[in-house]
Amino acid sequence: MSIATISPAKLAEITQEGRKIELIDVRTPVEFREVHLQIARNVPLDQLDPKVLMQDRGGLSSESLYVVCKSGGRSQQACEKFIKAGFTNIVNVEGGTLACIAAGLPVVRGKKAISLERQVRIAAGLLVLLGAIGSHTLHPALIWLSAFVGAGLMFAGITDTCGMGMFLARMPWNRCGTDKESSCTRRDPP
Repeated sequence: MSIATISPAKLAEITQEGRKIELIDVRTPVEFREVHLQIARNVPLDQLDPKVLMQDRGGLSSESLYVVCKSGGRSQQACEKFIKAGFTNIVNVEGGTLACIAAGLPVVRGKKAISLERQVRIAAGLLVLLGAIGSHTLHPALIWLSAFVGAGLMFAGITDTCGMGMFLARMPWNRCGTDKESSCTRRDPP
């Protein structure tokens, strides 16, 4: 089954008409805090339970659920999770939050953070460097650290699933505090 999509322009048109839609943003809480669509609420991909979310929608369960991330990859994965769980009224926002910003949809901006993608590049680069230097100075077997990271990056590219990204998303610096000022999961009024 193919996943339904909507362009940012069409999404803007729907919201400008005053239609109530439900939009979930599946990025990490810190990414969400940095910038998110005004109508979005945060449901991180690693915490997404399609059945629970759909049950919580109550009277909206027959309406389409729109899903967005940064550029479309994680929202595609989220839509696939919903479809595997038996839900078909799921719509992926093409191009993600970046495309929505470019299309002029209203956003909420908060505290800046290092994106998950940059964190993966930093961590992968550091591990490769440590493996290379360590194999030269400490023990030749440490070259396998570099090889392991390289294989992981190749796997991530082929499958569009990044284990290191999923791991880093769970780190404390990618979570938000519980106080009101740093909360990432509250829904901002439109």
